Amino acid sequence: MEAQGPVTAFLPCRKGSERVPRKNIRPFGPFQEGLVQIKLGQLLDCPRIDQVVLSTNDEEILDYARRLGAAQLVVHHRAEHLSSSATSTDALVGHAHDLIPEGHILWTHVTSPFVTAEIYANIIATYQQALTQGHDSLMTTTLLHAFLWNEKGPLNYDRKVEKWPRTQTLTPVHEINSAVFLAPTEIYSRLDDRIGENPYLFPLDKLTAQDIDWESDFVVAEQLLLRGLAPT
Repeated sequence: MEAQGPVTAFLPCRKGSERVPRKNIRPFGPFQEGLVQIKLGQLLDCPRIDQVVLSTNDEEILDYARRLGAAQLVVHHRAEHLSSSATSTDALVGHAHDLIPEGHILWTHVTSPFVTAEIYANIIATYQQALTQGHDSLMTTTLLHAFLWNEKGPLNYDRKVEKWPRTQTLTPVHEINSAVFLAPTEIYSRLDDRIGENPYLFPLDKLTAQDIDWESDFVVAEQLLLRGLAPT
């Protein structure tokens, strides 16, 4: 698969988080516009990203993004029927492709504040190389070196061989952390998906992969930032 064509970041950012009020734009450490301020700065600072498309129905975020006046930033006022908690990811896949019909779409979220411009650049470079090696897309993961079970027993080790193997010898399992999904627009049009049939799995360390989904996540991530333990 060809790696040519522009890379456009798609940043969906709807209003009305039910679990963390004003999650996307409430102050976060020294950032008065919060997570959206951090994320737009990271994306706009990444030399491998050609354009950033922000899709939101939040008037505060729209106002802030427009005031930035960045040439490579496209601000889209998303329709309300695509902005509810019931809106499916499948519907947003079609929305992303409508906004970005050509090139490659890097789908990311403000809720991953520690994925920096440098990390995005590394992910894109890895993706472009992976396309030449038979992969058709990329997504970031977190490697779980853990005792994983379901109702039938262990998933990643055999208790008949060793009841309690050392965790470092367990076969790791990839957990999708939703920090980045990267694929050509051809995948979007052909599969109606943000990844293809053979994605490259790009592991992030647990700190970088920190995802803010609950109020406790917000508090922990903010403290990591304030204590200088996490980059932005």
